[in-house]
Amino acid sequence: MTSFKSYFLEKVIKLSVKRVMGKRMLEVGIEERRQKLDAASKRLRMPKNSIVESIQIEGMYAEWISFPDSLNDKVILYLHGGGYEYCSVQTHRTLAAGIGKAAGAKVLIPEYRLAPEHPFPAAIEDAVRVYRWLLEEGYQASNIIVAGDSAGGGLSLAAALVLRDQNEPLPAGIVCLSPWVDLTSSGESYETNRNLDPYLNVEGVWKVAREYAGGESLDHPLISPVFADLTGLPPLLIQAGNHEILQSDAELLAANARKAGVDVSFKVWDGMWHVWQMSGDFLPEARNAIQEIGKFVKRIFNRR
Repeated sequence: MTSFKSYFLEKVIKLSVKRVMGKRMLEVGIEERRQKLDAASKRLRMPKNSIVESIQIEGMYAEWISFPDSLNDKVILYLHGGGYEYCSVQTHRTLAAGIGKAAGAKVLIPEYRLAPEHPFPAAIEDAVRVYRWLLEEGYQASNIIVAGDSAGGGLSLAAALVLRDQNEPLPAGIVCLSPWVDLTSSGESYETNRNLDPYLNVEGVWKVAREYAGGESLDHPLISPVFADLTGLPPLLIQAGNHEILQSDAELLAANARKAGVDVSFKVWDGMWHVWQMSGDFLPEARNAIQEIGKFVKRIFNRR
């Protein structure tokens, strides 16, 4: 049973998104839209005792996020969502920090290149580059988990597929929150949840998908990992809500991963919307989801 707070917050989100992403917002350039999203995210509060360190990784801005009790040799490489076109370290710093705190591990969150200026495969190249940098810095692959929300979930899988195909050490696990992994929008939830999803709309998702893909087909396995051979990937945690149009993406990913022999932990959360985990301490369901991620990370790291 969903909480009263979730019912209230979903209504607020619907009204806010309608106002913020209305006609006036669409008339401004993409850079101004990105800036407005960054500005809005500054109201999000970081967990207490969080430590943030800014770094450059081969010209790419990134941040280390840790806590006094974080294990120095355990890392979560967090890849933010935003449809491959929006968001940044600023918008996702609080979510990444909450996950790191629950997991007892450091978090590295980079700002990979965004479409449409940098379409596929730029984001994947950057994600792989940061992962390889971690290995060069002395971190063991068995002590790295790659995580991401929405497009960042798809990016996490695509990066792992590239590493697998190049016979490189794979991360110990992958965490996908409301993953966007079927850019063809073929799942039934794109219709059944069309009027439920307070954040995403089908037409907007389709437009962004084509801009990210550039001239490539949307069913390319690195653009839409649900069409990839997932054999050999590490344990996978997937969370999705049954009020989001991407619910089918997560369901198909879980089914295909299991068919490929991947260890999959998958849960659809009742009454939840796209990346509700960003609501942090305000929402009981967000707190519980983040604690579930923390337990998964600890289980994977302790296994090795």
